Amino acid sequence: MLPTHLKFNINYDCKQLQQELNYCLQQEWPLHFNNADFNGDWRSISLRSASGKSNDIYAHAGSYQDTELLKKCPYFSSLIASWRCEKESIRLLALAPGSIIKPHRDMGCSYKEGSFRIHVPVRTNPGVHFIINEERLHLKEGECWYLDFNETHSIINEGDETRVHLIIDGIRNDWTDELFKEQGYPLHQEAKSAMYDEDTKLKIIAELERLDTDVARSIISKMRNN
Repeated sequence: MLPTHLKFNINYDCKQLQQELNYCLQQEWPLHFNNADFNGDWRSISLRSASGKSNDIYAHAGSYQDTELLKKCPYFSSLIASWRCEKESIRLLALAPGSIIKPHRDMGCSYKEGSFRIHVPVRTNPGVHFIINEERLHLKEGECWYLDFNETHSIINEGDETRVHLIIDGIRNDWTDELFKEQGYPLHQEAKSAMYDEDTKLKIIAELERLDTDVARSIISKMRNN
């Protein structure tokens, strides 16, 4: 069975992360577009987006370019550049105290299917809980995590401070394969992992078709050929 999450043996400088976050907080942060998926206040700002604008917070929207905001954040830039792979959307997501992201699934964010989502907590508190397939996790500031968002997940902020994560959507390649393998991801198990039943596969394909991106089309092709 492939893991639903993986904590990397990587730690980033919390002071530098939070200094650049403070600058970003002076900008406009739109409410998250999935307003049916949360209660409370969930906002985002982009460091890399389809339009190159920081208030364009859509993920899986086609080709991407760095925003002007990222160009003013050298530590974020160096962190992102250290991931030697193609990047799609890169955002900061803020979940206010008392807010809940409801259980849901995000198709197209599973490493075995060719793409992945990395979380780096920039500011958090002990009352923030990430729940994936009913397992409760606490992601600490400066840590680096992969989470398989094809699986059901939710987030609760029961603390008194806004939680902010840096979130990188990347495309799998040989370099990331080596990194994931070094960090304990069982590449050898991928071919043995359970396949989706036909009904589930068709539903996933339908969701990916709605995205209409090169990555989504690549995943669809692989699923149809399996």
